[in-house]
Amino acid sequence: MASVDYEISARRGPVGAVFNSVADLGAAVLNTFETLGDMTMFAWRTFVWMFTRLPRRETLYNSMYQIGVLSLPVVALTGTFIGMVLAVQSYTQFRAFGLETQLGGVINKSMFRELGPVLAATMLAGRVGCAMAAELGTMRVTEQIDALSSMGANPIQYLVVPRFLSCLLLIPSLTIMAVFMGVVGGTVYCIFILNIDIQHYTSNANEYVENWDLFYGIVKSVFFGAMIGIVSCYRGFHCQPGAEGVGSAATTAFVQSFVVIIVLDLFLSIFLDAIYLAIWPVGPSLF
Repeated sequence: MASVDYEISARRGPVGAVFNSVADLGAAVLNTFETLGDMTMFAWRTFVWMFTRLPRRETLYNSMYQIGVLSLPVVALTGTFIGMVLAVQSYTQFRAFGLETQLGGVINKSMFRELGPVLAATMLAGRVGCAMAAELGTMRVTEQIDALSSMGANPIQYLVVPRFLSCLLLIPSLTIMAVFMGVVGGTVYCIFILNIDIQHYTSNANEYVENWDLFYGIVKSVFFGAMIGIVSCYRGFHCQPGAEGVGSAATTAFVQSFVVIIVLDLFLSIFLDAIYLAIWPVGPSLF
């Protein structure tokens, strides 16, 4: 009895605060690994169904329209202003060294390698990822997913595969659109607003940007799109009951997708740079 009273009193004091903090940290770590394992199995089932049986053409086309076509305007608009912002922020520093004509190479290379794919993926996660998580979460809460299972249809094959394929196949197009509009926006601002010589600007832009840079960004975008599709659909499928659960699933889908995009961006950059140096150890060359 005395030992029980001592344990209760210890948990209420400083020792108890430390004990509870360690317990909460351990629970968070265990929950993270459990979620990663469950998400990996979810991704595996998605890949199995994708290669076993493709979705119906009408279902896939509808998902591609909702995910890809309707995302083009916001990606194009954002890419244009990102290119202009790059020009504004870089001009002062480059002008101090008399290198303002080099802005074309800096803006274009930044859009091709980093900002284009990351921007398109962020827009896709915000506009499409949240919508997919909320839609599938509503189906889970209203037991529509359970109804599909009871009728003999596999919910992953019917609901997840079309959305996953749409994210995977269309995000390269969104990336190219973001890159193109960013390059156009930066070029227009530099030439017509900052009055940089067009001949020097375009020659430097063409000199410092290679075909590898476009390949670099597209490869990243494919991985980003795959993770957005998996994370968003997983969160929708494992939605908690009620309207609050649906909202939490949508928010969590965006936050986790964005974190995964940033982490993947780092490791993919390291990997692709290593490949580039292995193929062309001397320096830049034509792809």
